[in-house]
Amino acid sequence: MKPWISLHRRKLALILGLLACTLLLNISFGESKTIQQIDWMDVFGEGGSALAFGVWIILILGSRPAGRVTDLLTLGLGFMLLAFWQDTLDEFIRLPAELWWDHTLESISMPVGIALLTYGLFHWHREQISINTQLNKREQIFRDHRLIDRLTQLGRDDYLKQQLARAHNNREHDDALIMVQISDFAALSRHHPHGVMDRLLSDLSDVLLANLHSDDLLCRYAGERFAIVLRATTLEHAQTLADELKHAVQAVAFKLTATKHESQHLNLQTATVMCSDRRATDIIKHANQLLHAQNHSHSKAA
Repeated sequence: MKPWISLHRRKLALILGLLACTLLLNISFGESKTIQQIDWMDVFGEGGSALAFGVWIILILGSRPAGRVTDLLTLGLGFMLLAFWQDTLDEFIRLPAELWWDHTLESISMPVGIALLTYGLFHWHREQISINTQLNKREQIFRDHRLIDRLTQLGRDDYLKQQLARAHNNREHDDALIMVQISDFAALSRHHPHGVMDRLLSDLSDVLLANLHSDDLLCRYAGERFAIVLRATTLEHAQTLADELKHAVQAVAFKLTATKHESQHLNLQTATVMCSDRRATDIIKHANQLLHAQNHSHSKAA
């Protein structure tokens, strides 16, 4: 069984069950038409529409995860498929005029399907906006694969310098740089395998990215150190965002072992500097000096 069929088997069973029940009802209460009585234009039109809805359902189920949006889209198309399925059966089977469920099935299934499909498209639209927002944060990086960090899929230090240089040449607004690193990362590395620490850095990049705006730039500068470029901002706003990132990361329970009940909360150190009209290397150097000073103070306190 294909993975998507197994994942969506209940929805498929419901739709196929309704189609089968409708077929059995038509066979049980109606009589077959002769070849001369069949309107083949209606058969191709209504049957082709039913077939198209069935293909759309398969495409949706084969490309989407389980969830509310998938359920709404599938059931909406399923009810519309049911309406055209009954229309197609009417071309082959004549039902007694006194039967109430024939026209009722057609008249109810279509508006119910349209309502469910419309509601599903509304939530799909909101889902796409959210996805596009996340993709836009990485879009510029993917334009040059040579500048991508393989682990986090973020820009490397070369890409960071390139973007800061562009900001230096375009002095229409003030940008800020936030340098971020994990406190006591070396101590954590001594107690966990290399692969575990790689996963930690990847997870951390996702948390940082989720708390940034679409026009902010997140790069992996080196090791456990990340750099964030804020466009058209102030020092006060940049420092506020740095504090927000600290709290956001502290609230996450990172899983470093296979034990379900064991987790690690991280503390971040940040350094915020305004780019103004300085060169990229000077900006990064200043931010790194601030971090080194924090590390020195932290070591003394420990």
